[in-house]
Amino acid sequence: MSKPHIIIIGSGWAGFYLADYLSPTLYTVTIISPRRTSAYTPLLASAACGLFNFYLAEEPIRSKSRKCRFLKATVTTISFPTKTIHCAPAFDDDSDPITNQPFDLQYDYLILAPGCIPNTFGTPGVLDHALFMKNVSDAMATRKRLFDLLEKASLPTCPPARKAELLHIAIVGGGPTGVEITAELDDLAHRELMDLYPDVAPYLHISIYDVAPHILGNYERKLHEYANEKLVRRHVAVETNTRIEKVDREALYVKGKGRVPYGMLMWVTGNKATDLVMEMRDVRKSEKGLVRVLTDRHLRVFKSSGTTEADDEVWDDVFALGDSADIVGASLPTTAEVAVQKAKFLVNFFNSRKEEATFEGKKAMPFTYAEKQLVSYIGSRDGIIAGRGDREGWTGRSAWLAWRSGSVMWTRSWRNRIVILLTWILNWVFGKEIAKM
Repeated sequence: MSKPHIIIIGSGWAGFYLADYLSPTLYTVTIISPRRTSAYTPLLASAACGLFNFYLAEEPIRSKSRKCRFLKATVTTISFPTKTIHCAPAFDDDSDPITNQPFDLQYDYLILAPGCIPNTFGTPGVLDHALFMKNVSDAMATRKRLFDLLEKASLPTCPPARKAELLHIAIVGGGPTGVEITAELDDLAHRELMDLYPDVAPYLHISIYDVAPHILGNYERKLHEYANEKLVRRHVAVETNTRIEKVDREALYVKGKGRVPYGMLMWVTGNKATDLVMEMRDVRKSEKGLVRVLTDRHLRVFKSSGTTEADDEVWDDVFALGDSADIVGASLPTTAEVAVQKAKFLVNFFNSRKEEATFEGKKAMPFTYAEKQLVSYIGSRDGIIAGRGDREGWTGRSAWLAWRSGSVMWTRSWRNRIVILLTWILNWVFGKEIAKM
């Protein structure tokens, strides 16, 4: 412990990248997370629909090549003046006394990357009955639920009206995640399921509900209108300007429409801050929309006493990035690309840092974000790519191929990339191994 101790809170895109690349010869690195793996979130919908095995959509934190310490725990509070974090073990089984013993850790540098949790907007029943898409466990639950519904609908005692209710998939949230899940499920329904479940697959139908006036709001008008038209043409019900009032085990209740039966409900409406972020008192946070920890352009966390970046009241030893953080005066979206670019910035700073180095003056350049084009899959080997600058966006198979290639590049190991490519080839030649789902 003679080396400076860096503690990373969170194992998402930002936290995992930091744990992977921070120099073990310069620092002792500890990563704290309630999950033993880090999910490749852009791949979850594909894995849920059988495009490849689940293990390819996540990476274990513990690895022979990763020289960091991992603790399966949740950070409950942080004392910034004393550089102390208070933790609780994160296990479902609380019968063992060990799992009930909290512990404290001291840090020299703290990196906050706890991510976010799904935002239900206080809608009654969502937490009890909806499925989410944040990690591989969610993708597994989605696949199991889908095939349980197909088997139920196949029973000779199930009447046609009930088949239609069981095989109604309701997706709340018309952003990229909701649309991509819809696309993968629709592809599955019109291809493999027609062969395996010819009697009930025609009953499967999908609805997208969104409170916004249109889906894919981050894209220019002609692109989100194109996506809407293509989905409707494939008999996906796109219900915009819609508010869900409550949810029970068998139906959701739509304002102005009343009760709508469903078999599977997926909730992908957006994020909200974790309890840890909400309870922090010594840091400055955003006040509108998603609550996020505010940093300067070097990703240092502002103290709660400041009001502008010019106040320069920061915790010199505390940094924040990922979905739970934002830069004052240079707000960025909560995407994997932003998180990874910020993580690369911090890795470069820490690994090249000398004892006397600081962020002041010209010794360290501020973080700058290299904007990447948005890409979304809309089903049937079709996609959309947002325009950038003077270049207009485009659609079609080339956009789909760009999205698929991006899925390969998101994985962090060449082994996984090769396996994904081989799986796609086998699927193209022999079809998906749906029977093994």
